[in-house]
Amino acid sequence: MTAENWAEIRGILREAIGASKYSNWIEPISFRQELNGVLTFDVPSNFIGNYVSRNFGDHILYEFQRRGQRSAQRLSFEVVPATVAVAAAESGTEKSAARSVADVTEKSGSPLDPRFTFESYVVGKPNELAHAAARRVAEGDAITFNPLFLYGGVGLGKTHLMHAIAHELRRRRPEQNILYLSAEQFMYRFITALRDKKMMDFKQMFRSVDVLMVDDVQFIAGKESTQEEFFHTFNALIESQKQIIISADRSPGEIKDMEERIKSRMQCGLVVDLHPTDYELRLGILQTKTELYREQYPDLQIASGVLEFLAHRITTNVRVLEGALTRLFAFASLVGREITLDLAQDCLADILKSADRKVTVEEIQRRVSEHFNIRLSDLIGPKRLRTYARPRQMAMYLAKTLTSRSLPEIGRRFGGRDHTTVLHGVKRIEELRAKDSQIADDLELLQRSLQA
Repeated sequence: MTAENWAEIRGILREAIGASKYSNWIEPISFRQELNGVLTFDVPSNFIGNYVSRNFGDHILYEFQRRGQRSAQRLSFEVVPATVAVAAAESGTEKSAARSVADVTEKSGSPLDPRFTFESYVVGKPNELAHAAARRVAEGDAITFNPLFLYGGVGLGKTHLMHAIAHELRRRRPEQNILYLSAEQFMYRFITALRDKKMMDFKQMFRSVDVLMVDDVQFIAGKESTQEEFFHTFNALIESQKQIIISADRSPGEIKDMEERIKSRMQCGLVVDLHPTDYELRLGILQTKTELYREQYPDLQIASGVLEFLAHRITTNVRVLEGALTRLFAFASLVGREITLDLAQDCLADILKSADRKVTVEEIQRRVSEHFNIRLSDLIGPKRLRTYARPRQMAMYLAKTLTSRSLPEIGRRFGGRDHTTVLHGVKRIEELRAKDSQIADDLELLQRSLQA
């Protein structure tokens, strides 16, 4: 049953980590055997094995144990050059898998998700500017925004828009060389080229494209050699009037450990923020997905008020919202019941509980101190230096807006300060937020991380 378990777990991982990371890291590996509590996988390189072990190992082990593999205690990854073909055969996507880990001279990038098109993208106030900009770039006429930089929190639709742009460009300009890949894959190909002494092939591949699309660019932050090559690739394409489209989980200026010259280049085009969804947009997304599911499950009934309930309760992440609806339809189909409010509450108890997680003052203090790289003791202590005072006021503002604590309670948690001090700090940040874009960006980034 272990091989069957792995096939099921792969599907779960794809939903959990997204199509791009799945194709880069999970698709190239294959399950070999379970022996003496060790689950062994074949991988095409040590680099991929180490990455999967570090980032997904605990999740994989947990899923095996959930399926009765109680004796499994750890994972092992062994390099087998033929792994790519084996993994492709298992997944039924030989060409896609081969592209994901192919030789660096291969010109194709990560496979595109056929579901992620402009037609399936639900537009609302929080994402209308990003959608309009993506549409303009996808028209493929004169280069208007270069680069186009899309940023926003997890599950807000960045990757959907990236895939939609690529689909549209390929439809309109089939003769163009359009390369879409994640920053992780860029780094992997760069390291492989260095190892195999094929840097000229690498440079030729990336600098001969008509459109370069890089998802989750924050991944290369702190990786000096990869940043160096990315910088030169970026410059070469801009000088050649080639389109560049980039996504990240935060604005260019907020990406820590990213070289300033790269930040500057990424900000010279159009930088667009995808805001957290509002109720109307979430409901629209659910209604659109429900219409698709009605085709798959024509006999299923969904009671009035269920979609509205989900739109109210699951607020921070579209991916989680869509995943909840997928689970709900699958469960109702298996048990042969109408989708009612009671069924939704039972089936989605864990997701709803997570959505109800309350932010604490202590968590806010910790996140703010980490964000501004100051000690927690200085944040809540008596020092009045601006280095500490402004972050302290921002933490007070977040505590007031994200928790139900009263001003005196917040003051006590900030070194026993008076409630009037907290009120002054909150008002000061409200004033600055309206006229200081840096403070506004800091607050938005902190709010997203706290509510994620």
